[in-house]
Amino acid sequence: MTGRVLLLVPTTSYRIGDFLAAADRLGIDVAVGSNQRQVLEQFSEGRTVTLDFNNVDKGVTEVIAYNETYPITAIIGVDDETTLIAAKAANALKLVHNSQESVETAGNKYRFRTRLANSGLLAPRFTLQPVEADPIEASVLVNYPVVLKPLALSASRGVIRANDPSEFVTAFERIKSILNKADINEDAAGHILIEDYIPGDEVALEGLLEGGNLTILALFDKPDSLVGPYFEETLYITPSRLSPCVQKDIAATVSRAVAELGLRHGPIHAELRINDRGVWLIEVAARSIGGLCSRTLSFGPNGSLEDLILKHASGQPIPRTALDCPASGVMMMPIPTAGVLRQVLGVEDARALTKIDDITLSIPLGATLIPLPEGNRYLGFIFASGDTPATVEATLRDAYNLLEFVIEAEEDSPTN
Repeated sequence: MTGRVLLLVPTTSYRIGDFLAAADRLGIDVAVGSNQRQVLEQFSEGRTVTLDFNNVDKGVTEVIAYNETYPITAIIGVDDETTLIAAKAANALKLVHNSQESVETAGNKYRFRTRLANSGLLAPRFTLQPVEADPIEASVLVNYPVVLKPLALSASRGVIRANDPSEFVTAFERIKSILNKADINEDAAGHILIEDYIPGDEVALEGLLEGGNLTILALFDKPDSLVGPYFEETLYITPSRLSPCVQKDIAATVSRAVAELGLRHGPIHAELRINDRGVWLIEVAARSIGGLCSRTLSFGPNGSLEDLILKHASGQPIPRTALDCPASGVMMMPIPTAGVLRQVLGVEDARALTKIDDITLSIPLGATLIPLPEGNRYLGFIFASGDTPATVEATLRDAYNLLEFVIEAEEDSPTN
């Protein structure tokens, strides 16, 4: 299949540069649909289109109108904000894609839990509360510890653990405040999910679906414990150091989950926890890994993760893949405190470390920093590769420890 691939990318996304570079390498015709008029749109006829991501039906109508002039053969929703529009538009144009229902279910934490509740997979108890509920009354109806979650925010934004009724009430009110400011649909903004806290080690799986069959591209360990009260991710290391038996259970769990959800095509990103009871699915997203984390994956002659996704969208079969180095990893640099970023020291010293591949700062100096649970960004990304996962992990930690972030307090900044 040849033709134009439409990438749906929010203007806040980190991903567009890597996808465009992959398209250029492969000679694949791509266009970018985004939620703001592109600066160079007038100079690149048909290569960009402005879409309404807040109104799904309107956004789909705009994609269909674009297709009348510039025929599309595939649509890729690059980030959480665009997966539903991508699915609905692709369905309307009768392109190969996931169904709208499957993407809606995966993208809503309550629908996700409800769909998988009778699947036979391990799952926590969960309840749904409207944001207008009395948190004191709701706090006596659960068994602690629990995790409170918005239904549709990403990057752990608004996800808070509560160990007792007092913490529950505080977390509930804080999430309610976050939802009041969030740019999401009314249903998702009006509810909070409460589910049992799942202890254990956490991993992330990156894969591609073809006709419902899962090809695992990478399994990442997350060496830093994610126990709350907030769940800020830091280290991703691949290959996983879990036993082959556990990795087999992880693959089987994700395969069963995507079948239950109805996902059949394109990239997926899954988060799971492993404890003495087995493998627990936290979420499955109908997109690839976020941020700049995909840069830690290189598949030799098959290229980057973006290369694989674009090839697949263009109708090519998923190739047999293997990473081109024994181990690799990324550290997502967390925001330590609220305020204004004034300086980042030690970057060159950190870059000079053996096995460090790159350090990318993603927030400019002078920008206001908002930590979790209100925020959803990272200071930047550190990439490393090496002979073993342990070496990569140690290198990433050494590099991060050489950095110093000078942050000036702001009176009105959110506090932890």
